[in-house]
Amino acid sequence: MNKISPMAFVHPEAKLGDNNEIGPFCFIDRNTVLGDNNILQNSVTINYGARIGNGNEFFPGASIATKPQDLKFKGEDTICEIGDNNSIRENVTISRGTASKGTTQVGNNNLLMENMHIAHDCFFGSNIIIGNSTKFAGEVTCDDNAIISAEVLFHQFCHIGGYVMIQGGSRTSQDIPPYIIAGKEPIRYAGINLVGLRRHGFSNEKIELIHQAYRLLYSKGILEEGIKEIKNNLPLTPEVQYIISFVESSKRGIIR
Repeated sequence: MNKISPMAFVHPEAKLGDNNEIGPFCFIDRNTVLGDNNILQNSVTINYGARIGNGNEFFPGASIATKPQDLKFKGEDTICEIGDNNSIRENVTISRGTASKGTTQVGNNNLLMENMHIAHDCFFGSNIIIGNSTKFAGEVTCDDNAIISAEVLFHQFCHIGGYVMIQGGSRTSQDIPPYIIAGKEPIRYAGINLVGLRRHGFSNEKIELIHQAYRLLYSKGILEEGIKEIKNNLPLTPEVQYIISFVESSKRGIIR
């Protein structure tokens, strides 16, 4: 049975699972789906097109599946998908998709801190931590296990690799490759994320191989030459192949 405050509004066409708690002054629009065991504290807005999984907690002021802040948006019937067991803190806003991709997606077990924003058509994986007031423009992709500090700004279409640590107050219009620390001003490669990799159980051998891959990659003025050096000198483990694939598929170029 759901526990719904008498001061909340739930549209009769909204689809709710079981054992949800919906606090006062919450608003749940039509064409929304809410799974099981979610907690909506007071003043949470679930807008048209939201698809929410199980076990999430939404803090006051959060607004999910907001209308995209994109002048090309013409009212297309798009959605915003939120997975399971996310903590979505105060005043977080997540837009739904546009005709470009049709959906904005956020995976599982993420911590989205106060006042941060995810724009239309973004794709976020799982086990990601995002600091206060960080902002993502449209169609940004963020892979699993990234840690992004507070007040970071991302240009549209950027790709953020897995297992990264990004310094607070940074801004970037280029991709952030996996396993690294990105920081300083202007933002650039600042070594591999040694502490983060150890916390995730990477062996010393894997960490050293990742380190060697970046040493070869950045040793050349042209990234294609760095990729050739990696392929010629290192075993193509899954970690090394992830770096290669990330760089080769980058559309905005990677930070140096």
